[in-house]
Amino acid sequence: MLSSFFKLKELGTTVKTEITAGITTFLTMVYIVIVNPIILHSAGVPFDTVFMATIIATVVGTLWMALLANYPIAIAPGMGLNAYFAFSVVGNNTNIDYRIAFGAVFVAGILFVILSLTPFREKLIESIPANLKHGITAGIGLFIAFIGMRLTGIIVAHPENLVGLGNLHSPTVLLALGGLAITLILMALNVNGALFFGMIITGAIAYFTKQLKFEDKIMSMPNLPNEFFIFGDPITAFGDVFQYGLYAVVFSFLLVTIFDTTGTMVGVAEQAGLMKGNKMPRARQALLADSVATTVGSAFGTSPTSAYIESSSGVAAGGRSGLTSVVVAILFIAAAFFAPLVSAISGLAAITAPTLIIVGSLMLGSLSKINWNELDEAFPAFLIILTMPLTSSIATGIALGFISYPILKIVKGKYKEVPFLVYLFAVLFFYQLAFLPH
Repeated sequence: MLSSFFKLKELGTTVKTEITAGITTFLTMVYIVIVNPIILHSAGVPFDTVFMATIIATVVGTLWMALLANYPIAIAPGMGLNAYFAFSVVGNNTNIDYRIAFGAVFVAGILFVILSLTPFREKLIESIPANLKHGITAGIGLFIAFIGMRLTGIIVAHPENLVGLGNLHSPTVLLALGGLAITLILMALNVNGALFFGMIITGAIAYFTKQLKFEDKIMSMPNLPNEFFIFGDPITAFGDVFQYGLYAVVFSFLLVTIFDTTGTMVGVAEQAGLMKGNKMPRARQALLADSVATTVGSAFGTSPTSAYIESSSGVAAGGRSGLTSVVVAILFIAAAFFAPLVSAISGLAAITAPTLIIVGSLMLGSLSKINWNELDEAFPAFLIILTMPLTSSIATGIALGFISYPILKIVKGKYKEVPFLVYLFAVLFFYQLAFLPH
């Protein structure tokens, strides 16, 4: 039944492979249930509220993606968007508390749902030039590899060159490098589920070297939300946007989320071989997943959701269908009961970082598909690849690519080759980068 519903034979995968892929994706992104509450708590949101809201939004979005779109892509509150919420929207405005800000997220979510129900976002995917798509995939790969190396201390901040080599004698760095070596050996030997087993072995080493420690209590009952609309009600949310002039905030949430998610979905779908030419099958159902999750998540108390680049780790482990996403959602539900255990594992980045680094290298394969012989095609893709890790923002990388692409085409006299939507978003991105917070 599972095989026929998720079309496993057609996609060239098995139940066992999909389960392994789901576990792999979960382990690489479960940090969000700890990191997101920490960031939003700085804006005054209670930790337990965000913890449960994060899980609810993740489960809703990921199950939608699994059951209606049949993609191995997980949805969760987006990194970067949560920092923008906490430090720019709430932190820089003394008259706006987190409840009002969640109302703005809700409004953006509703607009997001409406856009996703129209052909707009599907047309957007189809209109993105092929070389920009390849650049997005490669840029995301470089970005997540950079994240993996930074979280473990393999690379650290440098006073002159911004980044430099970390302390190779650090136990965390040694654990990460050991885990990387073990996982690469398993992959070289063609071991099924090499990424997952690499994390298990790394976790065991961490436990026996006392880097991974568990408290006496590893389980606890989840604190269910005591209110559905944390900002009052939908009418209040729309009213607050007008009363406090939060138009720029709503627009920023909307624009960044559209491209963060769209870019990630295209990158992961291309990595999995699920793109059909220049089109993404079942795009509307897939694109509705994050917009619905954003709306639901804001009601319970979390920032906008996005498709997670860590989904590429599950794809690298063989995930090709929505069954991978079902496994991710089930494990996030379980995580609600294992908050102390999840906190311990996700607190040690060296366990999951090797997977991020390896997946990043696999995604860089898209570089070979870029037309490097044409400056007007190559440079925008290069700009995307370079700026995603250096600005820590997928959306900013895409923005610079969208702005530079039509400019170079116009200069080369090829302005007719540029789709109208690329021109439109080039203008919108320029406006956002020049005049709005980002």
